[in-house]
Amino acid sequence: MRNSWRALARLGGAALLAAALVAPAPAAASPAPTATLTEVTNFGSNPSGLRMHVYVPDNVAPRPAVVVAVHYCTGSGPAFYNGSGREFATLADRYGYIVVYPSATRSGNCFDVYTQQALRRDGGSDPVGIRSMVEHVRRAYNADPNRTFVTGASSGAMMTNVLLGNYPDVFRAGAAFMGVPFGCFATTPPSTWNSECANGQVVRTPQQWGDLVRGSYPGYTGPRPRMQVWHGTNDSTLRYPNFNEQIKQWTNVLGVGQTPAYTDSPRSGWTRTRYGGTGTTAPVEGVSIQGGGHDLPTSGMAAMAIAFFGLS
Repeated sequence: MRNSWRALARLGGAALLAAALVAPAPAAASPAPTATLTEVTNFGSNPSGLRMHVYVPDNVAPRPAVVVAVHYCTGSGPAFYNGSGREFATLADRYGYIVVYPSATRSGNCFDVYTQQALRRDGGSDPVGIRSMVEHVRRAYNADPNRTFVTGASSGAMMTNVLLGNYPDVFRAGAAFMGVPFGCFATTPPSTWNSECANGQVVRTPQQWGDLVRGSYPGYTGPRPRMQVWHGTNDSTLRYPNFNEQIKQWTNVLGVGQTPAYTDSPRSGWTRTRYGGTGTTAPVEGVSIQGGGHDLPTSGMAAMAIAFFGLS
């Protein structure tokens, strides 16, 4: 089982370099140094002991947006910052938003997207800690509560789905790189790996997928966050059928049709479909990468995610 999680590792060696590049910060809810990745402690309720790092650009906006960027298994926030997630910080320098990089601390450094505690609002575990990070940044930087977003790769993409399900009133949109639908990875303790889901063998109707999301926050009737999903057709770790299952789930949650309203190819081998709208901020967007493996995001993808968030 541990080996299965290790298969999700990407750029793991970057974690060693990252440790030397991170500046510690005081615990108080006060602004961190700008233009450097800074650790924040005592940021609020944190039942699973996550670590928090924040990147604040020199030109941070007066009422900044917040982007949470969640790493893959065996990774960390600093490793993601110094690796495939760095472009989110680079774009922050241009657009003035703040990036939060959470770090999982359990064995394997994977996020909890499989327990019953994680799959319901305020149930405990990692989602609660990440929400606390968002609230800390809002207090410290007077961040705009209507412009909070989340993105992630692999385990972080699974967490993106979970956070949008648990906290539709916190996050306005998400971008999931190589993820699975909300609830797909649920397991029975002590298991932390769901092979059926990873292999793309969990197939449900849009209504069934949507009900899983709605069940995480019973009684909620407010607006739901938009979703952008990315997947490579040759992904052998979290297999490609999960791409379409996520689209089925979020089109149902957002109440839009499953027939694309718009299709194009922003780059060779990339097929982009939009649902419920034709513009950059359509309710649901999918980007399929022909021949792509378990190595997203690559150059240029973060910029499309930021555009989907409406931040560029």
